[in-house]
Order: sequence, then structure tokens, then C-alpha cells
Amino acid sequence: MNDILERAARCGLETEYRDAFGHLQSVEPEVLARLLDSLAAGGEEPTRLLPRTVVVRGQADRPLHLAVPEGIPLRWEIFAERKIAEGEGTSPVLHLPQDLPHGVFRLHVTVAAPAGLLTDAACLVVCPYRAYQGGEKAPQRMWALAVQLYGVRSSANWGHGDFSDLIALIDLAADLGASGIGLNPLHALFDDRAHEASPYFPNSRLFLNPLYIDVGAVPEFPGLSAVGLAEEIERLRDISIVDYHGVANVKTRALKFAYEGFRAYGTTARREAFDHFRRQRSSSLARFACFEVVRRKFIGPWWEWPVEWRRADDEAIERLRRSAPTDVGFVEFVQWIAHEQLDFCRARAGTRNLPIGLYLDVAVGVRNDSFDAWCDQDAVLSGTAVGAPPDILNTAGQNWGLAGFNPVGLEVRQFDPFCRMLRASMHYAGAIRLDHVLALKRLYIIPHGMRAIQGAYIRFPFEALLAVAAHASVEHRCIVIGEDLGTVPDNFRETLADWGLWSYQVMLFERRWDGTFAPPENYRQNALVTFGTHDVSTFAGWRYHRDLTVKQALGMDPGETSEQRHGAFHALDQALQQHGIEGTDFPAVAKFLADTPCRLLVISLEDLLGITDQVNLPGTVDEHPNWRQRLPIALEELRNHEEVVRVAQIMSSAGRGARP
Repeated sequence: MNDILERAARCGLETEYRDAFGHLQSVEPEVLARLLDSLAAGGEEPTRLLPRTVVVRGQADRPLHLAVPEGIPLRWEIFAERKIAEGEGTSPVLHLPQDLPHGVFRLHVTVAAPAGLLTDAACLVVCPYRAYQGGEKAPQRMWALAVQLYGVRSSANWGHGDFSDLIALIDLAADLGASGIGLNPLHALFDDRAHEASPYFPNSRLFLNPLYIDVGAVPEFPGLSAVGLAEEIERLRDISIVDYHGVANVKTRALKFAYEGFRAYGTTARREAFDHFRRQRSSSLARFACFEVVRRKFIGPWWEWPVEWRRADDEAIERLRRSAPTDVGFVEFVQWIAHEQLDFCRARAGTRNLPIGLYLDVAVGVRNDSFDAWCDQDAVLSGTAVGAPPDILNTAGQNWGLAGFNPVGLEVRQFDPFCRMLRASMHYAGAIRLDHVLALKRLYIIPHGMRAIQGAYIRFPFEALLAVAAHASVEHRCIVIGEDLGTVPDNFRETLADWGLWSYQVMLFERRWDGTFAPPENYRQNALVTFGTHDVSTFAGWRYHRDLTVKQALGMDPGETSEQRHGAFHALDQALQQHGIEGTDFPAVAKFLADTPCRLLVISLEDLLGITDQVNLPGTVDEHPNWRQRLPIALEELRNHEEVVRVAQIMSSAGRGARP
């Protein structure tokens, strides 16, 4: 028993925690044992001279204290791909130079002890003092349009919003004076299981969902008449919810025609561009393509595949590329097209001088049977699920079915999987939102096969992850916003703010103990503010009790009575009046939010268009059209929509407009 507790402590597993009711809960030994197996945590760790990770922030002189006696000669070296610095000193204090470049390195130390040479190594993260805060020309107070891109309706798309629609949205945002476009996660999903449509349940956070490709814009696509898809696409355009099976089917067929055309008559310039993309993404792209090919060959998750494919090495990958070049090449071709089109969107946002451009969401985890979990097995806790312990609304606890990072594996890998995840979104974005940013400090994880109540918190190297995020943020000139909702540890938000990560404030949750809404001046400056989220009601749905009606019809606890909702709406009316705002429609709420000091205000198209059904109803799968609703009007009509124009004028009057 003591051995399990000691091993848990070394790996950052908390053996007890205080729940939402204030009760101290002890984690069962069986749960700890299962979690330790998932962490691949062995027995006694060798004595270390250095901590596992060292963070040097800004130009600060951070002396390192070695676990050796005083006065012993030592030598240190810092490596990236090659040695970048070295020096000598005397124990127990090691002083690193203050002019080190920013990045993630390997620090080696050798101490000439009387009993012989002692050596140790640590991950060294050298980072700027704060994350990127926006360009010098960016307004101090901005606003952005938010949209569920899959739900965009247009005259040209195939029943699912695409990157050409995003170009039109970028132009609309620029003309309205917005600073950017906020999007749902664009991560790659399992496109052959299109009904599993949640963008927060990804196959990979490193690659893109091909359903967003505008196939008609691919130069090698021969046209609808040539491939016989016109009638089916018209059907997909006309229906009110996204038919993911239908969209995936026509886009896959059409992309195969485009790939055949590319192989047959692709221009030299296009072939060179594709080859360049493959070289840039190198082994990561090859592994993803092979995973997608193998996944369709074997039944079941990757841990049930034949042994050679459960943890494929480079030789196995190369053999498959040689034996199935067309199948592997097709996956790589599709990712290239998706990258090209989204990168063009990024460039268009720059051309239109949007201070933020694209604001992308990054999911907190990946599905257990995903590519990311297979590819980075040492850095992903694929034997567990991320969730939450019991609270007032979920007395049985929550199991989100996602695999999170393994903090032990991350440090061993010098945070490379985390870096790659950030870079994958930051390449295209001027701002990203880290879903459930509390995961940088700790996660509640549940062993497979156990109930949600049988979980434990695991601690993460918080400072190191903040340092990596700050470095990536400055390197890519990308603002980082942390979704910090829920039960937040003491001083957590203050620490994020100190590192330059923005907070995430939702008006529906910004209420005092007596139910009154907090006034604008109570909001934080370095924050994103919005009325609601994809997991709660839209403004119209909240105002007219649509969410309560839907939950009651499904036999779910609505969490609020109609009388309480009337009281909440009265509280909103009072807050608006006290701020000198007449009316209780959404533009009035937008004006209230525009007057907060928050750097970024995000306005969802669902709220602008008066949609009553929420995007996602947690706790449901097929009972509600989660992630499937399409906008009620076409993209081409948005520019002249009364509420859209009115809210844009409000933003401009409040000093949030990006136009000169």
C-alpha cells in the first residue's frame, strides 16, 4: 500500500482530493494501480542531480541547485540538434548564460565527484516572459464573429461549410470591422464514421478535417457533371441539418477523382508543391497516412491490431508506403489540399488586415483509438479517460471519453507532442483557445472500465507547459486564450494572466451569489468575453426557455425552473437598464458586452440570427442534432441581415471596430 502511494506521489497522482461538496475523497488503491500502469511508472527512480525540467523565463538569471556537495567541479552543455552552449562551474550552483535563444533544449551536467563522474540531463525550456499579446497595430478592444463552420449554408458548398465559405466570412468580417473569425475545432475526425461528428472528439489535433475542403476549388477536380454527383449534392444543400454520411461519401469520391487527375496530369508546379508539403511534414504525415490506411484494414482499435501495427516503427511505415503507394498517397494528397485551402484563408485574413484573422479552438484531448494516441503512446494516456468528479449537476461524475496527455511522457519527450499540437493550429491562427486549460495544471482521469467516480487527479508540469505555450505564442505571433470555466484552483487565473494567457469569460456565468449579472467594469481586461458557449443555450433559446423545454422533453434535469429563468431574465433587464441600455434583445446584450474592458468580444452567428436550439446538448448523442444544425440563411444574405449590420455598428460605436 505504501509503495503504491509513494509511486503515485512521484508521478503526480493525487491520492485524495476535495470534491465539489467540500468532502475529502480518497482514491482507491486499485484505481491508483491502474493509473500507474497507464503512466508506465516503474519502481524507484534513480537519484537525480537536476529536476526533470528547467524553465528559464525572460532574461532572468535562474541559478540551478544541484543535489551534490559544495565545491565540486562541474561541466554543463546545452543541445538542440547540435551543441549550442557549454560552460564550467563549481557545485552546487549552476549559472546558465542569460543570452540563450528561446526554445526547448537538452541540458547535460557532469560533476567530477570523488567517487567518479556523475551525470544527469534535463529538459531546458527557455521562453519569453509573456505570451504574445497582439500586434502593435491591433486595437486594444476588438470583436470577432464566431461560427460553426460545418453549419454554414451557401449556394456553392456541398451541404457542409468549407474553406471557400471561410474566405467569404473573412471578407464579411473585414467589411464589418471585426478583427477575426472564430471557428469550431478543425481537427481531423474519423471520416468513415461521420456520425461521430463532435469536433471535440478528434482523431488528430495535428491534421485537418477534409470535410472542410471545397473540392470544386481543387484544380484537378474534373467537375460535378463529369463525376455524376450533382443530384446528390443538391439534396445535401437543401436539407436543414448536415448529413455527414452523405457529405463524407460525395467528398471522398470527388477527392479520389481529383487525386487521379493529379497523378495523371498534375502540373510540375503542383507536383513540386505537394512534394514540398510531404517533406515538411515528413514522418508525421507518413505515419498519419499509414494509420488511416491500416485503420480501414483491421477491425477494432489499434491496441487490438496485429502486433507489428500496434506500435509501428519507421521500417513498417516505409514498407506500407512502398506496397500501397496509391492509398497512402491519397491520404497525404487530401491533407495537402486541406492545408493549401486553410493557408489561403490565413493569407486572405492578412491581406484584409484583420488584427487576429482566424481564432481556432484546440480540443482538450483525443479519442483513445485515435492517430495521436497511437503515434504518441508514451505521451498520451490512452488507457484512461478525461472527465470530472461528481458535482452538483453530475452526481455520478463525468467521463468525456477522451485521452489526455501523459505528464511523465511529455517530460521524457521534451514536450514535443504538446509543441506539435500548438504549432498545428498556430500556423493558421492569430489566436487559439485551449479547451479546458485547467489541464495544464491537473486532469481528472478515469481508468478504462471504471465508473466516473473512480478517478483521480494527476498533476502536470504547469510552469513548463506555460513556458512552452508562451514560446510558441511569441514564435507564431498567436494569442493564447485559456477556457478556464468550472472549479478553478486557487491563483490559477492569476498565474495564467502573469504568463500572458487570456481568460475566457461567459456572460451567462458572470453572475453574483444573488443572481444579478456582474457589471461590465467587473470583467477582466486580458480576456475573451462572449454571451454563451456551444454547450449552453443560445441567447434566443435562453430568453424563450427553449433549452428548458428540450431537456424536459428528453427527461433530463433542466437545472432551472421556468420561474427561475424568468428571474434570470429580469436580472438581465436590470443589468442593462443600470448600464443605460434600453431593450433586452441581443443587440442590447452585445452593447453591454462591448462596454467591458475585455480585449476580445466574440459574437456568435447563432445569437445574431436568433437561433433557439443550442449547438450541442451535453449528455445526448442522437436525441438532439448536436453539431449538425445548419444556419437558417445563406452566407450570401448575411451581409445585409439587420441584426448583423446593427451589431457591427454597435461594435464600431464602442471603439471595437478594426476599420481605420
